[in-house]
Amino acid sequence: MSKRADRIRNTLLSTFAPAEVEVIDDSHHHAGHAGARPGGETHYTVRVVSPAFAGQSRVARSRAVHEALAPEFSGGLHALSLRLLTPAEAGGAAPGAS
Repeated sequence: MSKRADRIRNTLLSTFAPAEVEVIDDSHHHAGHAGARPGGETHYTVRVVSPAFAGQSRVARSRAVHEALAPEFSGGLHALSLRLLTPAEAGGAAPGAS
C-alpha cells in the first residue's frame, strides 16, 4: 500500500471508526489525465462502512470524508471514488432484526 493510501486509511479509521475500510490506488488507470502524476498516489477508490454515516445523505457523507482528507487534497490527492455505507446498507442486519 502506498504511503498516501496508508494515511487515507488511518484518517478514515480515526475519524469514522468504521467497521470496514478499503483504499485502492487507481492512479495507474489515470495516467495522462488531469491531476495524474508520474509517481501516482493521486486517484483512489474508497469504501467505508461506518455507523457514523447513519442519518446522513450521500452528499453529507461525501463532504465529511472530503473534509477529513483535506490535507491530502492540498498535498496532491486529485480524486476519490467513494462508496460510503452504514453497516445496514452494507448488508448487516439492522439492530433488533432477527
